[in-house]
Amino acid sequence: MTVSNVAGCGLQKGFTEVYRGTQLVINLLPKVKLEIVVKDAKVDDVVQIISRISRTGSVGDGKIFIYPVEQAIRIRTGETGDDAI
Repeated sequence: MTVSNVAGCGLQKGFTEVYRGTQLVINLLPKVKLEIVVKDAKVDDVVQIISRISRTGSVGDGKIFIYPVEQAIRIRTGETGDDAI
C-alpha cells in the first residue's frame, strides 16, 4: 500500500480566494491517494471495506479504480506473482 498527498479536482470545482487584491480560482484541492495491490481473491473484500469506511455521502468521497497488475516482483528476494505481494 502507498499513501500519497496529492491535489486534484472533480465535482467539488475548487474555490475562489483573494490574494493581494487579486481574485484567484483554486481548482486543485488537497486529496489523499491510496494505491493498494491485493491478490485477485481479495479485491471485492478490499473494495467493500474502503467503500464502507470512506463513504460520507458528500461530494469528494473519491473513486476506486481496479485494474490488473501484470506482474509483481520483490526485488530483494526475487519472488514473483502472489508471493511478491
